Amino acid sequence: MKETLRPGIEHELRFRVPLTKTVPALYPESPEFRAMPEVFATGFMVGLLEWACIQALNPHLDWPVEQSVGTHINVSHSAATPPGFEVSAKVKLVEVDGRRLIFQVEAHDGAEVISKGTHERFIINAEKFAAKMREKAKSISR
Repeated sequence: MKETLRPGIEHELRFRVPLTKTVPALYPESPEFRAMPEVFATGFMVGLLEWACIQALNPHLDWPVEQSVGTHINVSHSAATPPGFEVSAKVKLVEVDGRRLIFQVEAHDGAEVISKGTHERFIINAEKFAAKMREKAKSISR
């Protein structure tokens, strides 16, 4: 972590919603999802908010040795967004507690706010994390 990693960091990420980010595309294996309306899926919206947080953080980390992983998400999804709309994800780092980070997050689709809430991330050492995951994978293959 660099000394610049402090509360107050803000970032905005804009993303035009394609058909591939709508509810029917979320789990193509699911007939229930495939029958749903073609609107921006909550699962993809959460990913967009995480992406904005990652972009906000990376200049303040020893990227790619240090990375961050999402550990908690608490957001609304209060309005539907059709494909073709541009969604703006705005994030602000509000707390740094060691390697634990808390963001305020908000998304707007050009017509209205579609999401508000908080997101927690944790800074990891990428190689140590990968090693733990390799060990975990071995444990179920035995």
